Amino acid sequence: MGLEIEHKFLVDHAKWSNLPKPAGKLYRQGYLNDEPGKTVRVRIAGDKGFITIKGPTVKTVRKEFEFEIPVSDAKEMLELFSPQQVEKIRYRILFNQKIWEVDVFGGENEGLIMAEIELNHAGETFPIPSWISQEVTEDPRYYNSCLASNPYKTWKKQYIPHPASCIPHPASRILHPASCIPHQSMLHNYFPGGNAFAVSIKRIEI
Repeated sequence: MGLEIEHKFLVDHAKWSNLPKPAGKLYRQGYLNDEPGKTVRVRIAGDKGFITIKGPTVKTVRKEFEFEIPVSDAKEMLELFSPQQVEKIRYRILFNQKIWEVDVFGGENEGLIMAEIELNHAGETFPIPSWISQEVTEDPRYYNSCLASNPYKTWKKQYIPHPASCIPHPASRILHPASCIPHQSMLHNYFPGGNAFAVSIKRIEI
């Protein structure tokens, strides 16, 4: 069993664009269920396949079980059971002796960037790179499972939901896909100019 500890941030577009980057790896993933509090993800990372089961989030922590599977099985499961998928290129950025795994999204989420960094525990402090801006950990629009059903590009075509319109199930902070759909009564009619970026911080303990 592992624990996932995650935070999300927006980052400065210009500073990120100027940051030196290593070669990235293509990721493709989808979700096999829509039950609140339980997420089953199938992922292809380069030439490897994985299936991951995640439990409900308590603050920034949730249980995670991940298993490697044949990449051919992962491809077939995505084709058969997950028509809504997320595509991204992952970059590993070293900052202050920590690895930030930065995801540059493509497809229907093109223009969005997210990342992950491993921490030792939920209360651990860590230095923030200069390209980090606003934290969006509590904003469910940036959950990968939500981006699969309500991708970033569609935000330009509809009212942007306030986080309150994407409230998770009371027993969990894992979103039901239906809660990722903007509430039409939310007249925010707002979209951040240019590209939007997000960074998450994650710890997996085995």
